[in-house]
Order: sequence, then C-alpha cells, then structure tokens
Amino acid sequence: MNNTISAVTITYTVYGPPGPSNQAFFLFLFVVYLSILCVNLFLVLVIWVEESLHRPMYILLVSLAINGVIGSSSVCPKIMEFLLVDKQESSLGGCLTQVFFSNFYGCCVYAVLALMAYDRYVSICKPLQYHSIMTPSRLRWLLVAAYLVPSSSLAVQVYLTSRIRLCKHTVEKLLCDNLAIVNLSCEKSILVNVYGLFLITCLIAVPFLLVVLSYIHILTVSLKMSKESQKRALRTCTPHLITFINFSTTSFFAVIYNRVSLDLPQAVNVFMSMSFVVFPPLLHPIIYGIKTQEIQMFKMQQQKIVTVKISTIKVSPATKGHET
Repeated sequence: MNNTISAVTITYTVYGPPGPSNQAFFLFLFVVYLSILCVNLFLVLVIWVEESLHRPMYILLVSLAINGVIGSSSVCPKIMEFLLVDKQESSLGGCLTQVFFSNFYGCCVYAVLALMAYDRYVSICKPLQYHSIMTPSRLRWLLVAAYLVPSSSLAVQVYLTSRIRLCKHTVEKLLCDNLAIVNLSCEKSILVNVYGLFLITCLIAVPFLLVVLSYIHILTVSLKMSKESQKRALRTCTPHLITFINFSTTSFFAVIYNRVSLDLPQAVNVFMSMSFVVFPPLLHPIIYGIKTQEIQMFKMQQQKIVTVKISTIKVSPATKGHET
C-alpha cells in the first residue's frame, strides 16, 4: 500500500443526508441494540447467579450470549453514528477492525453451536459417560480453541487484506466486509481469495457439518428410545436446533448480501445487511429463556423481585420494640 492504513479513507454511499428516515432508522436500531444488550447480559447474569446452571451447556450459552454482544457492538454503534452525520467516512483501519470483529462473531458462534451440539450428543447418546467426557478442564480447552482458532485465522486475513493496494475508496454498503474491501483493490489477489475460501471451509463449513452429524447420531439413538425418552431428548435439543437454524438462515442471507447487494432494492439491502448481527443476538437469549425449563428467565426474575420486596419491608426486632 502507498499510504498507511490510518490515512486511507473509506466512504459509504448508501446512507444519504440526515433526515426523518435516517432518524427513524436510528431510533429503531437504538431500541434493538439496547434490547440485545439487555437480554444477553440478563441471561449471563441469571446463569452466573444460579449455581444449578453452572453446567457445560449453560457455560456455552454464556459464550453464545457474549458473542452476540460482540457481533452487534461491532456494527450497530457505527451505523447509528453514520445515520446522524453528513459524511459517512471511516479509516481503512476502522473498516478492517469492523471486519475482524463481525467475522469473529460469526465464526465463534458456529464454533460454540458445534460444541453445544457435541454436548447434546454426549448427553443423549452417552449419558453414563457424560460427566467423564464433559469435564470442566476439557470444556475450558474446547472454549479456548473455539476462540483462539478463529481469532488467529481472521487476524491473518485482516493482515493480508490490509496489504492490498486500493484504487477505489467507495463502499455501497451499510458496513464493512472483507469482500467489499477486496473489490476496491487495483488488482485481484489470488492469495486473499484462496485464504478466504480456506477460512469459510474451516471456520464455517466444518462446524456446520459437525452440528449436522451430531444430530444425525442423536436422531439415530433417539429412535431406539422409549416415547418418554424421545420427548425429553426433543425438549433438550429444541432450543439449540432453533438457534442453529436461525443463525444459519441469517448467515445465508449475509452471504447473498455480500455477493449481490448492488442488485438489490435499498430496503432489502438494509434488511439483509443487518439481519446477521441483529436477529440472532436478539432472539437466541429469548429462545433459551422460553424453551429451557431450567432457566425460566421471566419466572426467576419475578421471584427475585418478590424476594427483594419482602426483605425490604421486613421489620427487624429492634425496630418493633421501638415502635411499641
């Protein structure tokens, strides 16, 4: 590159000047982003407070919630800022930072979903060996791998992309992605393209395949169980299945958006670009809060509120004696 990363400016052209439509979208996105933070942090708090939930499945659920906050926070604040300013510009360094964290979010979610599927597989197919297989030590190492492998791999991708010489500096999208930056280059880089396909295969396709294989094994074993055991297996797998399907669907939309965004109407463009970092982080905690009996988020919240109220109005013996 002829210039440093911080000196190169990327301009976004789809926002338009500030006006009523931008302000309305800002308000909508602000409410959604605030809701994402609240439901995910509340879920983390519930699992942290309740010692009965300190089990592998719920520790993985905490990781899923944290990933959701990372994904939405990598995109939503910057979009809200651009909706209210006249010039939507970012340094190449800021753009690459957004690329890293949004991709990190997507890859880590798939990795955690694969670990959750493995946890369900061991729980249903090897129940007597569950505690010897899903030990705290093994779970920690699996989580370290789920975060370390994507972060190191994506750091290499961002470095390779940063070395590309850019001849254009205009992005017709709401946010940065690696393909958008690559398309601004003066010439195509075979290394960047091949490495991108390598990342998709290792960090997306492999975890996706592991989830599918886990559920094939679960289904095979479940067919040999009693009706009651089948219902219990279905009940424990339903939240994860809904979450996996939801995230895979929005990921598919994101892939389509990256490839054909210029040919889409603006409303569809906005919806598909935001769905990947908005709907999964918002819906995943709600799905688990409603579908998982052990969590029962809203009941637990009500019970704690009632307990706090009772403890505050309780009169101490010394106070009673003073009153009499």
